[in-house]
Amino acid sequence: MSATTTTPDRLAQTLLRHGLRQTPVRRAVLAAVSGKGFALTGAEIEQEIGADVDRITLYRTLKSFEQQGLIHRVIDDTDVLRYAACSIECSAAAHFDNHVHFKCTDCGHTYCLSQVAIPAVQLPGGFQAQRRDFLLSGTCHLCQA
Repeated sequence: MSATTTTPDRLAQTLLRHGLRQTPVRRAVLAAVSGKGFALTGAEIEQEIGADVDRITLYRTLKSFEQQGLIHRVIDDTDVLRYAACSIECSAAAHFDNHVHFKCTDCGHTYCLSQVAIPAVQLPGGFQAQRRDFLLSGTCHLCQA
């Protein structure tokens, strides 16, 4: 995921494509998550969009975005739940979040590395994975500069 400028038309098209009504909160949340190059916590999203948003509405919005394939959950080594924008291929039917996440030990940001696939893992008999998470940690490109 890369930081991009999200225009109002792009927000409207994205919500429409995922079958979601356009509300001020949905537009604000989508702009906040899409405009960052790293995953955000619920509190960071709340801070980004303003304190006048009801917390229940915010978390319902995050839940519906996740169900519709707009965002995915990112869990890092602190077990703090973060949210990141999904790739364009994601939908309500299938999330394609089989990519590596990277946690910077300097700035604390967690990045989606969409171009890096999670390596195949051969599980022993009797084990069935329900979810695949792969987290690397180190220093990000911004902190190294």
